[in-house]
Amino acid sequence: MGEKSSFQLGVIGALFLSVASSVSIVICNKALMSNLGFKFATTLTSWHLMVTYCSLRVALRLNFFENKPIDMKTVMLFGILNGVSIGLLNLSLGFNSIGFYQMTKLAIIPFTVMLETIFLKKQFSQKIKFSLSVLLLGVGIASVTDLQLNFVGTILSLLAIVTTCVGQILTNTIQKKLNVSSTQLLYQSAPFQAAILFLTGPFVDQLLTKQNVFNYKYSSVVLGFIILSCLIAVFVNFSTFLVIGKTSPVTYQVLGHLKTCLVLAFGYTLLHDPFTSRNIIGILIAIVGMGMYSYFCTNETKRKQIVDVSSLPQIKERDTTPLLANNQDKESKDSAV
Repeated sequence: MGEKSSFQLGVIGALFLSVASSVSIVICNKALMSNLGFKFATTLTSWHLMVTYCSLRVALRLNFFENKPIDMKTVMLFGILNGVSIGLLNLSLGFNSIGFYQMTKLAIIPFTVMLETIFLKKQFSQKIKFSLSVLLLGVGIASVTDLQLNFVGTILSLLAIVTTCVGQILTNTIQKKLNVSSTQLLYQSAPFQAAILFLTGPFVDQLLTKQNVFNYKYSSVVLGFIILSCLIAVFVNFSTFLVIGKTSPVTYQVLGHLKTCLVLAFGYTLLHDPFTSRNIIGILIAIVGMGMYSYFCTNETKRKQIVDVSSLPQIKERDTTPLLANNQDKESKDSAV
């Protein structure tokens, strides 16, 4: 019971950290890019990952976690894949309308469900699928406005969906298959993610913004926001790996849409962004979908735990399960007779 309670507290803590840090970094980056004119998102992300790696390096030296070597080829491919997915998402936003980009993000959940069903043989109940449909409908109503299609943008969006889904599934699979923690996996893969984005980021950003990140005039205010963004990113990156490892890629995406709703709400409250009745209706529908998803997941988890307990062997050694000793003694005697 103690281990179960601590695990649940760990999940709740990871979810809270993910939401709080993600909403914070969106607000920080929006001020940095919209108000201060620093629009180099891909390069900024590479700096985020560099600071994340350096922070984990310090944490390792202070013995906050233990380094566990992982196969170099696996870590390298995993890191590069995640770096490429970030770059493709940024390119998708640059080559598509905001509405189509939001549709791209919405498509990640059903595509992840499809991949996990086909390749990992994971089963999703009809109730879970229905709750996800309600959630996606709500987020779509709240965030999707114009839908302008173009060939290059569509190809980039498809590639972004595939790489993002595969990367998040691998984040969960590697942690469980290789028995490594989220911190250990992030520490091993962050340098490769940072490297691929640091090398390609300036070119991607120049393609999207028609500006060179190295020619930008950096003021003290801009540098302050960049440093703040990098510090918040440490918690964003850590909580991302933590949430996916403790839950699932689909749950992480559901959490991502909760962040979208919160960002819309905070944007209206703090930054006075335009907010319509359509946004309100969409957010309310999305909240209902999230509630249904959480409720159905909790019930299914409890049901699986009951099945797992009932399927355990009835005859065990006394010292292994002292809480069930009396019942098992009786069963042992009956079986002996």
